[in-house]
Amino acid sequence: MPEMKTLDLVALVLVIIGGLNWGLVGIADFNLVSALLGTGIVAKIIYIVVGLAALYMIYFATKK
Repeated sequence: MPEMKTLDLVALVLVIIGGLNWGLVGIADFNLVSALLGTGIVAKIIYIVVGLAALYMIYFATKK
């Protein structure tokens, strides 16, 4: 496994948080992001950042 840089670690944590949130949505119909931040622009920014982290993790997982 390659050495993780700060960006790699931040992206991994964001993807884990996003995955746990989706797990809560699927299991309990509970969206933690919406519960904590509402449905405004801040929540949208969080969703975008988590999505970008997921794209970065795809890159990280496939780089040699």
